[in-house]
Formats: sequence, C-alpha cells, structure tokens
Amino acid sequence: MNEFDDPKVRPTGFLDSFFHISAQNSTVKREILAGVTTFVSMAYILFVNPSILGAAGMNKGAVFTATALAAIVGCVLMGVLANYPIAIAPGLGDNAFFAFSVVLGLGIPWQKAMAGVFVASVLFTILSFLKVRELVIDAIPQDLKYAMAAGIGIFIAFVGLQGGGLIVADKSSLVAIGSLTVPTTWLTIVGVFVIAILMAKRVPGSIFIGILVTAIIGLVTGLIPMPEHIISLAPSLKPTFGVGITSLPSMLDPQMWAVVLVFLLVAFFDTAGTLIGLAQQAGIMKNGKMPRIGRALMADSLSMLGGAVMGTTPTAAYVESSAGISIGGKTGLTAITTGVLFMFSLLFSPLLAVVTTQVTAPALIVVGVMMAASLREIHWDEFELALPAFLTVVGMPLTYNISYGIAFGFLTYPILMTAAGRRKEVNSVMWAMLIVFIVLLYVLNVLPKQ
Repeated sequence: MNEFDDPKVRPTGFLDSFFHISAQNSTVKREILAGVTTFVSMAYILFVNPSILGAAGMNKGAVFTATALAAIVGCVLMGVLANYPIAIAPGLGDNAFFAFSVVLGLGIPWQKAMAGVFVASVLFTILSFLKVRELVIDAIPQDLKYAMAAGIGIFIAFVGLQGGGLIVADKSSLVAIGSLTVPTTWLTIVGVFVIAILMAKRVPGSIFIGILVTAIIGLVTGLIPMPEHIISLAPSLKPTFGVGITSLPSMLDPQMWAVVLVFLLVAFFDTAGTLIGLAQQAGIMKNGKMPRIGRALMADSLSMLGGAVMGTTPTAAYVESSAGISIGGKTGLTAITTGVLFMFSLLFSPLLAVVTTQVTAPALIVVGVMMAASLREIHWDEFELALPAFLTVVGMPLTYNISYGIAFGFLTYPILMTAAGRRKEVNSVMWAMLIVFIVLLYVLNVLPKQ
C-alpha cells in the first residue's frame, strides 16, 4: 500500500492500480509524458559516458550498450521497487573519477579499475541491505555534501573545457585559453551557447537538443564526417562484460582499496542528495522524511552492481528527473517509461561517431554549472564550515582528482569545528572518516611514488 494512497480513489486499470496513479492525482498519460521528458533531458549520457570512459581506453561501443542497459535496469527497479518518478543511469562524476583520476591519473589499467568498481558495487549493495548507507549519509554535515556536489560539477566542467579545446596546458601558468583559430573549438563554443539559450528558455531536454544541434552543425560544416549508418544492432558487450570480475586478483594491491573507498563515498552522497531533492520537488516527502528511501537506495545499488558487471561506472539518480516531475510525474511509471526509451536507444549506436569530444564538451560544461548551484547552500559566514567546503570544491579541479578534494574537506572539518568550540557537533563517524582519509591520501599519493 502506497503511503500517499487515498482509499476513496478507485484505480481505473492495471497500471493505475499497480502504480497508485489516480491516488496521487495523476494520469497514465501524464506519467508517460513525464517519462519521455526525463529521457530527453538525460539521454546525453548515452554519448557522454562512452566519450569519457573511451578516454580511459575502454571500447566506446561496449560502453554505449552497458550505459543503456544499466539505465534500463535502474529505471525499472526504481519504478517497481520504490514507485518513484526518478531515473537512474551511470552518473557523471563517477565516470570522471574513473577515467581521469584512477586510470589516467594513477596509471591503473581500466580493467583493474573496473575490478574496483565491481567490489565497490558489491559492498554498496550489502551496505544498502544493512541500512548502513542511510546511517553514514545522515552523519555527514550538509555543507560538505553541498561542497562535494559543487566540486564534482566544477571538475566536470573543467574536463569539458579541456575536451572542447577552450583550455589547454601551459608551462608557465599551468593552464591557458585555447586557440580560437581551431575550427572544432568554435564547435564547442557554439554548442555551449545553444544549450545555454535553450536552458534559459526552460526548454525540456535542452542538453540533449543542444548535442543534436551541435552535431548537425559539425556535419554540415564538414568538421565531423558523416556516419555510414544511423540505425544498427547494439554493439557487443564482449569487450567490457565481466572484466571487473575476471580482474579481481588485482584487488591485492592496497592502492585499489583507496579507489574502492572513493567510489563508495561518491556514490553514497550523490544519489541520496538527489533523491531527497527530487522527492521534495514531487511533493512525496512525509514529515520531512522520504518514504521507501530504503527501496530507492536498493534500486540504485542493484543497478550499480549490474552496471559494473556489464562494464560501466556506478549509476546514480539523475537530477534531470526534475524535468519529468515538473510536468506532473509522480509515480514509478515515469521511471519505467524512461527505461523503455533507453531500450529503444540501443538501436542508435552509429551516432557515437558523430558525437565527438567537441560535441559532448558543452554538455559537460552546462552540467557542471547545474551541479555548482549547491554552493549557495553552504554557510560561508562560518569559517569552520567555509574552509572545508572551499577546499573540497577547489581541490577537485586543481588536483585533477575528485578523491583529493573530498579528503581535504573531511580532514579539515573535524579539526576546525573543534577549534571553534563545536566539537560536540562532530560525530564519531566524522572522526573515523578523518582516519580513513589520512590512509587514503597515503595510499593514493605516497605508494605510487615508491
């Protein structure tokens, strides 16, 4: 029985009865339309995820298929188990950490790194069963949660600026503006403006539409070669399927457990914060709490485990679900509709050749802006909170490593809160995390140099 059901409302069919649609003042038509809107808003991940993981040496076609399948599993589980209008797919942030911090930054082969993702997924599922995940989330101060979201957003935007050629390496100043004489750089600039204008006009699916428009401009101008096909069977999963499992012996390396820890932490905070925010928007919070959050977290955990087996980075609840919620989506039918559309999208893998780095870069930049919005929630007037939050935010892009940014925040928070006479506000979990991150920094920074 759904917590929001009205016993006076009688369902009008199977879908209505299963998802309690009428009881939540919605209709089947509205829920399906909301699901379509959510899909259009987040479909960019089908092309962005292969682009990012491809930089780590993974097969883009296999990643495309794994991305779609992980999204299908996540959306269907969320709809059936939790009956929420919230879509799940491989998340931005986790894939950036995997590609740029672990594989390219630490020099760990992607096969070995995928073993870390698989182990993190197994632990994640166990922690969700034991409800430890909810306990840890509640123990982390809200300001650090906001800082982590913003820092990952700025890091993602930085990756986009690099990929689009707007920022390049420089020996004297570390970074500098890219050359505006490179035609493909202008493709990125145009893409940013297209998406930005659509976003300003509140057009649903602005990012996805912007990617399409930018790709078409690239095709028309000859900057992007025409694809041989538009529709084909989904690429094989063989290059990535089960690699995380077959590479498990690599977990004997202590460095890999630091990687597992960061995947756990990022996944811990990402989905929980998004779930609560979207539940508030949908009006399904009850007495300040989110009903069935355990089921929602379980849907996320199981989809993360499935994605790790197929060959993609951890899944997360998508903030783009707000687009579907904004037009009336309130039940799991919205999420399942989104999952069905991801299933049909498997036929369009040839478009991967069209969606180049310069085409996906604008999407990364805009998503970074959206994630950075959480900066406004941080208590900047309280220095003991402001400094850990600031170090978390700037630490990610400046070290080119998400884990370092998180570590900086968690290391300074308990110390400054104690210095400010607020030691009682620091719970035992945060002191434990202080020790964990000292070990993490040692493993990530000292061991690779020995």
